[in-house]
Amino acid sequence: VEDKKGGFPDPTDRASFESDRNFMLRIKDRERKLITKVKEALDRIEDGTFAICESCGRPISEKRLMVRPVTTQCIECKTEEEQKERVARNRKVKLKRSFPS
Repeated sequence: VEDKKGGFPDPTDRASFESDRNFMLRIKDRERKLITKVKEALDRIEDGTFAICESCGRPISEKRLMVRPVTTQCIECKTEEEQKERVARNRKVKLKRSFPS
């Protein structure tokens, strides 16, 4: 409940408002990113590269496209990419533990 000045006299009301606002901003950001991915997929359909993995050049399976139509990588390349990201993230965590600030 806002007071006459547009503020929140109760800290709990303020926290609830901020939480709701942050949630809505995250949803809008996800929607914006999805719209961009859909536009990029439409461009790939138009230029003939849809369903072709951008990493290895092999076809992306129909099953994968049914689950994630905006994907740009086959499952093998995406899995490999995610594994590399996990390894890099784990290295970073280990370094932070070795050299705390």
